[in-house]
Amino acid sequence: MLILTSPLKLQLLEGVLRRSLPQALPVYGTVMHINRGNPAQYEAVVDSWPEFKAVLTRPCKEVVKDKWDFYANLHAMFYRDVDACQAMLENADAINWSKAFQLHGIQDGMYEVVRDIAEARHVHLKPYFYQTLVHPGPPASCQSRPRGDFHFGILNPSHAAILNEAWDFGGNNRSLRYLESLIYYFPNTCLMNKDGQLVSWSLSDPLACMTHGYTFPQYRGQGCVQATIQSISKKLYASGFPLYCGVLPENQPSKQALKHQGFHILPEIYYTIIVTPNLDLKE
Repeated sequence: MLILTSPLKLQLLEGVLRRSLPQALPVYGTVMHINRGNPAQYEAVVDSWPEFKAVLTRPCKEVVKDKWDFYANLHAMFYRDVDACQAMLENADAINWSKAFQLHGIQDGMYEVVRDIAEARHVHLKPYFYQTLVHPGPPASCQSRPRGDFHFGILNPSHAAILNEAWDFGGNNRSLRYLESLIYYFPNTCLMNKDGQLVSWSLSDPLACMTHGYTFPQYRGQGCVQATIQSISKKLYASGFPLYCGVLPENQPSKQALKHQGFHILPEIYYTIIVTPNLDLKE
């Protein structure tokens, strides 16, 4: 196992991953962030170099100090065969299974490997199976305008408490810190009403994935979702990032809004797997 630190090697890795899209999307997006200033201090781990069969991206070890914080401990995986995936995940130098973490990937077989390892290690597993949506780019040149007296803005960390309350997976101190970090480090967009109150927003994460889109119920049906999707898509595309996200299959409104903006639903499943030690998660 090797942590790539050379800028040249990381640039080469980015190019190889680009040729393996869409399956490599979460790792590719992370490596792009690493190569563009590495704002959240991530690293790329390969099983060998220059020929590799598996690559894992993760936060640098000193970044996540709280062993229960799976929000911040975000990993992504790409591999050329399932055996290489298993070997990487079983390597103690690659994954610390005594800490809570998330693992993201868009490849068949990953979930089954993680499930079997988690069962053997007696840790708790919570998988989410999203549909993968990708935009071929570029986004539409004409800006979608919501039907109301709204204006575009960007989020700042003081907004994180509002986002944390609205998020189904939030509502605790760890999720609050995570949202603050997304707002601080990565592209985002929002709509505000004439009084400067938040109406709708969309964020992106360390994997360069569009995420945490939300519109308050009283403003739905006015084109706010489409407007924020297009706004953040333009920001990501202008910086060279791929345009992609994962949506739960039953979330028809989000899928329709994304399809309206030119996103395509792919057959691949976007896996988000949350692993926690087999104890109650407490503050």
